[in-house]
Amino acid sequence: MAARVRAAALRRTTRETDVRIRLRLDGRGRASVRTGVRFLDHMLETLARHGALDLELRATGDLDVDQHHTVEDIGLVLGEAVRRALGGKRGILRAGYWVMPMDEALALAALDFSGRAGFRRRWTIGAARVGDLRVELLDDFFEAFARAAAATVHLRVLEGRSSHHKVEAVFKAFARALRVAVTRDPQLRHMIPSTKGLL
Repeated sequence: MAARVRAAALRRTTRETDVRIRLRLDGRGRASVRTGVRFLDHMLETLARHGALDLELRATGDLDVDQHHTVEDIGLVLGEAVRRALGGKRGILRAGYWVMPMDEALALAALDFSGRAGFRRRWTIGAARVGDLRVELLDDFFEAFARAAAATVHLRVLEGRSSHHKVEAVFKAFARALRVAVTRDPQLRHMIPSTKGLL
């Protein structure tokens, strides 16, 4: 029997933002992203490549007011798309972690698709902006992802000088940890990865 295609497409429209996404978990790392925040585009393209996802994402928002609504809603829609694509989570590894170096920077990510949302981070990123992205909004992006995906997400920056490298290392580590967590486990392919029998 062929494995189920793990994909999702959805759109979220509010008075502040309009976000459309098409996501395939078992992809080739292809991305087509336009959010109006160019550095975020770059990070989402990085996420697709290192996470082996196929990602199409278009977002428009009230960037003339602030980036906050757009960045947070993109995290929310991405998390919801991953949750839908995973379906009942039968046969996945469920948890994944990765330590990612990027030049002098070093980041760690750990994810668990436990059904319980949680986000913790530990980092110091000196710059207020990297490219055109307000760094403080990374908290809102990843917290929204964790909430919508019903996942626990831990992120840390362990080393680094360049704010650019720190942020990019975080996204790469997150992508690789996500890739591990959603991987199908051939040994337990018919089982829910929980002693409760439900995630």
